[in-house]
Amino acid sequence: MIKHEIKIAFKEYNAVEELDQADSALCSEAIRALKNSHSPYSKFRVGAAMRLHSGKIIYGSNQENVAYPSGLCAERVALFHWGANHPDDPIESMAITAQTDDFSILKPVTPCGSCLQVLAEYEKMQDKKIKIILYCQNGPVWVIDGVDSLLPFLFFEERLTLPS
Repeated sequence: MIKHEIKIAFKEYNAVEELDQADSALCSEAIRALKNSHSPYSKFRVGAAMRLHSGKIIYGSNQENVAYPSGLCAERVALFHWGANHPDDPIESMAITAQTDDFSILKPVTPCGSCLQVLAEYEKMQDKKIKIILYCQNGPVWVIDGVDSLLPFLFFEERLTLPS
């Protein structure tokens, strides 16, 4: 028998104001992305903003549909937009926030497993980790360097990789 341990690492800040200028600004852009959320069923708005190497900001917001499986998370909206339009401009970082009028969000909301898997593939595609900034407004901020601290058992089958 072999015992394995998995460790995750992230930095926690008390507020967005403690971040450097670039990360703090990206968090403000994620709040801006919330405005385009289409979430009439859950009333749980999620906004994502990604900063590319060029400095360009890409936005994503959750898009619900009455046929629930037809909706899409904010993170994948932004990531798929990047993949379709800017694949040669690497993703540096992504800020994600959520908001609802039904209750107070007291800690950062993490991406779902599907979003984490897409993040992992895009990290692999660009051969570079993506800084992930999760935060709740007026609350703590978590900064994670790369998706593997959020999803340690990523699905990768090397024989299915893209040809070079």
